[in-house]
Amino acid sequence: LLSFLPERSNLAGVRHILLVLSGKGGVGKSTISTELALALRHSGKKVGILDVDLCGPSIPRMFRVQDSAVHQCDSGWVPVFVDQDKSISLMSIGFLLEKPDDAVVWRGPKKNALIKQFVADVAWGDLDFLIVDTPPGTSDEHISTVEALRPYKPLGAILVTTPQAVAVGDVRRELTFCKKTGLRVLGIVENMSGFVCPHCSECTNIFSKGGGEELAKYAGVPFLGCVPLDPQLSQSLEEGRDFIQEFPKSSAFPALAQIAQQILDGTSQRSS
Repeated sequence: LLSFLPERSNLAGVRHILLVLSGKGGVGKSTISTELALALRHSGKKVGILDVDLCGPSIPRMFRVQDSAVHQCDSGWVPVFVDQDKSISLMSIGFLLEKPDDAVVWRGPKKNALIKQFVADVAWGDLDFLIVDTPPGTSDEHISTVEALRPYKPLGAILVTTPQAVAVGDVRRELTFCKKTGLRVLGIVENMSGFVCPHCSECTNIFSKGGGEELAKYAGVPFLGCVPLDPQLSQSLEEGRDFIQEFPKSSAFPALAQIAQQILDGTSQRSS
């Protein structure tokens, strides 16, 4: 298999690859990918986000770089940097669409070819982490992503669920997918776990509670933590305010910082 790798691949400078998965849409994979990237950057790490959600690429908008263009260099596509010190870089089909409203109406083979190209042809440079934001489900896009990344030995997957039993049921299928494709599950994150009132800071569990933790126990995988809904953070995204600056002040930040720390601890144990 290694004979297929180019002499120096574009992923050679990437230390750890994380996939963010969920069997269900609308649980906040892109939000968790974005916030996790920011939390890791807060710990002094260089992070890339590869957005392979081809039909709903929302990462560029979250970082307010949706109007950026992707340029070519000798080794492929140059990712889009979101800050002055180039600590977070992005690649998404959102940068390749002529108009932001264009729909990607493609059959599987074309999607799979683009995913392979994203994995092989983006010049990431040196990164501590590459976070791969995936579409919902366990479809051929997921198989293509895992297959294309396998030679680079991804660290593993983070599974995102919301607390309700319906969501947890769908995420259980994603655990089966990870088992079948030999992808290590780093842990489960329960997103939208309660609503933090912007006035009194009390947390209300709108969607019930504890589904993610129960699933982690059932599956024998780590439970990484609960991330509350922060309406102020959502509002900053909606209004295009500086999400990067506002993230550390949000009620979601302590939870995400703790999740990032667990990932960092896990990587340092594995490399020691």
